[in-house]
Amino acid sequence: MIRVVLTVLVAVALLAASMPAVETARTATTGERIGAEADRLERAIGGVVAGSTPVSDPAMAAQTTVLLRVPTGFAAADVDRVALVESPDRPGGLALAYRIDDRPERMLRVDTGPAETAVDLAGGAIELRPGGTNRIRIRYVDDGGPTVRVRRVG
Repeated sequence: MIRVVLTVLVAVALLAASMPAVETARTATTGERIGAEADRLERAIGGVVAGSTPVSDPAMAAQTTVLLRVPTGFAAADVDRVALVESPDRPGGLALAYRIDDRPERMLRVDTGPAETAVDLAGGAIELRPGGTNRIRIRYVDDGGPTVRVRRVG
């Protein structure tokens, strides 16, 4: 009986000691997975821009849809906010902003490909749903210059 109690006490102590490391790993994994989603978005934009010419009619513009997934589950930390925003270091550019567990917000710059283009986010940040899949439509239009239009669908 004493062995069982001691075994349980040791197991609880080991679990308590390992929880900070588990939380650190979850935060790091979530940040890496959000970074991978930013890379996927950058590749999708680059593919549309590199192989197309911007046109003034949005219906005729080159476009693609990309699915962005915000990490969830046991291996992911709680994500407070994920949004596509204007890049703070490049006006007219694009960034993926996120905040994990009430920590400071981080931004990942999303390049628009080989050509210098502006980004149109439809009047402001595009908030992504944490814990799910977000469909993002990308169109390459001519709004007085090459512009990548980014919209959330659905």
